[in-house]
Amino acid sequence: MVEQSERVRRSWFTIGFGLAVGALVAYHLAQSVVRITGILTLVLLALFIAISLEPMVGWLLRGGLRRAWAVLVLALAVLGLAGGFVALVIPPLSGEIDALAKAVPAWLQQLHDHQSVLGRLEDRYHLVDRAKQQLNGGNATTLVNGVLGAGQLLLSTLTDLVIVCTLTLYFLAGLPTIKAFGYRFVPRTRRARVEELVEEILIRTGRFMLANIVTSAIAGLATFLWLEAWGVPYPAVLGLFVALMDLVPVVGSTIGGVVVSLVALVVSFPVALGTAAFYTVFRLAEDYLIMPRAMKYAVEVHPVVTVLAVLIGGALLGIVGALVAVPVAVALGLVLDEVLFPQLERV
Repeated sequence: MVEQSERVRRSWFTIGFGLAVGALVAYHLAQSVVRITGILTLVLLALFIAISLEPMVGWLLRGGLRRAWAVLVLALAVLGLAGGFVALVIPPLSGEIDALAKAVPAWLQQLHDHQSVLGRLEDRYHLVDRAKQQLNGGNATTLVNGVLGAGQLLLSTLTDLVIVCTLTLYFLAGLPTIKAFGYRFVPRTRRARVEELVEEILIRTGRFMLANIVTSAIAGLATFLWLEAWGVPYPAVLGLFVALMDLVPVVGSTIGGVVVSLVALVVSFPVALGTAAFYTVFRLAEDYLIMPRAMKYAVEVHPVVTVLAVLIGGALLGIVGALVAVPVAVALGLVLDEVLFPQLERV
């Protein structure tokens, strides 16, 4: 009897110890996943971009190029587009900076001129004295910290961009090997069906990216025509900027519209107000007419599913989640149609 009681105590101790160790391991695993969430997000983004560019690589492969050369040609093409954008942006940007530097002395002179607008504002609100008080107080440290924080954010963004570009090239070059390795985890009897299903998902993902590019091009062209009609400066640069920002789901087109509306202030306030109204109408048309219809044609997903997928993905993973939400919805729909529903029909 004593021996049996001792065994019971040992078994409970073993169970409790195992549960404690398991909980501790699970806790540390969860903490590790949280710490590497940023890296996993970058990997997911790079993999999505690689899958989206795969149809272009396939087109180059059908032209007779080897895969390594096809990836190199595509990378050079993307690099050329980025260089063209920089070359288009630098001249007006440098011109505005030069004009700002030349205007600063005139503004300082106007501050001491009691007849000018700036002079009357200085007499009424004492802007210079307030600025000196802010700098002489504790806000100087806050200002320095803000500048350092902005520099750190810029450096982090550039680092993430380099990581994504590098991983994208690796994924593009080794995508067939990655797929072959993944298929080895599927039983041989189901492997052919899984391969067919995965290839269909990849094809529709490429179509999704193509549809996204088309809608972004429409946004950029509409911006160019609007700004050209109203005489807003740099219509080509701003049109290209809006097209690039429109690739970012949910917030991209809004940011582009705000920036363009602010630039339109150099013409007049009514033009800026009209530009803001134009972007509001265009955003509604893009979200509820252009994008859903393009996605339905490209990936055969209902417009309501497209909107809901983008909203849910954006809430879970931010911009990256909104970007991959529609392909995930496509993959889920294919799995349901090809795997789950047929099995339920046979029951």
